[in-house]
Parts: sequence; C-alpha cells; structure tokens
Amino acid sequence: MLSNYHTHSHYCDGKGQLRDYVEYALAHGFTHLGFSGHAPVPFENNFAISDQDYPQYCNEVRALKEEYRGHINIRLGLEIDYIPGILEDFTPLIRQGGLEYVIGSVHLVVNPDNPHPEPPDPSLNTNHPNPPYLWFIDGSKQETYDDGLNRIFHGDIRKGVRTFFHQTNEMIERTHPTIVGHFDKIVMHNRDRYFTYDEPWFMDLVQETIQLIREVGCIAEINTRGLYKKRHSDYYPARNTIRLMNEKNIPVMVTTDAHEPENLNMFEGAYEFLDEIHYRNIVQNL
Repeated sequence: MLSNYHTHSHYCDGKGQLRDYVEYALAHGFTHLGFSGHAPVPFENNFAISDQDYPQYCNEVRALKEEYRGHINIRLGLEIDYIPGILEDFTPLIRQGGLEYVIGSVHLVVNPDNPHPEPPDPSLNTNHPNPPYLWFIDGSKQETYDDGLNRIFHGDIRKGVRTFFHQTNEMIERTHPTIVGHFDKIVMHNRDRYFTYDEPWFMDLVQETIQLIREVGCIAEINTRGLYKKRHSDYYPARNTIRLMNEKNIPVMVTTDAHEPENLNMFEGAYEFLDEIHYRNIVQNL
C-alpha cells in the first residue's frame, strides 16, 4: 500500500494541477492520496490558498474523488498554520471546506514579548511574510531565518525555539489536528550553528511535544522533504526522536510534503528505517 497525505499544488506554493498528482500517484501504484494545500491566512503572502480560491480547491478535490473512485482513495484536507492572535481556530475552515483531515503546523512564530520588532532588512532580499512580527522558520533562504531570529527574538535562539514548541503544543491542545506536521522543523535552517539536536534543553522540548501528541491522540508526521531537497540531514522529526516515539507507541505517518507530483514517492528510506527499528504504530491511510 502506498499513500501520501501531505501535498501542495498550484493552488498554494506547489506546482502542478491536482489531476497531475492523481495521475502520477496512479502510475506509481498509490492506493491513497490526500490533498493538503496551505490554508488561507488573513494577510498578504506567497504560499497559501487564497480566500477566493478555497471553495474551488475543495470542489475540485471532491470532483476528483468521485471521478477516480474505485481506482484511488482521495481525501480532502488542509495544512493549517497555527498563528496565535491570527489563526487559532481551525473549525471555520474545516466546516467551510467539509474537510476530511487537517495537518496542523507551525511555520510562523510569534513572540508575544516583542510585538513591534524592527522591519526586515530589504538588502537581504528575503521572502519574509507579512506582517513583519512573524518569524518565518521555513522556506529556502537561511537569511530569512536568521533575520527573523535577530529582529523578533534579538538573537536569543533558545527563546525562539521554546516559543516555536510552545506554539506547537498550544496548537495540539486547542485544535486536535489529525496529523501534527514536522514538529521539529525549527532545526532546518539551524544547521548546528546555534545549537545541536541532542542538547538536553532541546530534547526536553521534543519529549514534551511527544507526550502531548500521545495524550491528545494525534498522528505524528514523518516528513522526508528536508532530505530530498538537501536542506536537512534527517527526517522531521529526527531518527532518534522517532525511536523515542516508538517507545511511547505514537502513531506515525510517512509523508513527502510534495510540492510537485514527482515528489510523491520520495520516501527517502523512511519505511525501511521504521522496519529496521520495528516501529509498532504506522498509519498508512485515513
């Protein structure tokens, strides 16, 4: 059985029509496919589905689900950003779209102690989002990460990372997403410059989130995109964290965070790794 529930199309920051994903999945033996475009957010950006396109996105997924019924199982979802003070309640989007699942993620970190940071440095030419008080920890540019850390958290990496995990935990507690997306992605642009993964303070934060995922009953994503994009040296979360999750019987789902159809089967040895460590609770379909 092959499945992928983390996909982004032309409706957001991905490439390719929805049908292109379905046809690629069928050609490569997939039995389940979920669409999880970036949810609309209430500010100008270059990554999310627009408010006006959201109904069309949902209707097109439903139409493909019916068209391909009996050939592949298609699910309608969203990856929703949890942003304190901006997007905290997922329910309106779920109801409006008739969603079948949600990936809850944090890409944009709010520092409540610094509501009016300095504006971004235009000379960096970074694709920072608006408003400027959000630390964008994702994207292709390390400069964006560093600029946000310095402006919003005054270079205090531990405070920034703790805030990321606090925001993630708050999201889990308040929204109960079906899947928790790449919950240690804060490490991507760190690249061992500010801290290392095995530092006790960092692992304490990781284990707190793992425990909360277990208590709430969410699925934890194992995301391979950092590896095949060569932006990170491990999965999100890292292998050692996955071993800890196995000890606590956390359900996991392998995804590729596909931004074009050819990404759908870039699993980067994740299933082999799970088999090697005898992972007990693997979810492959919703």
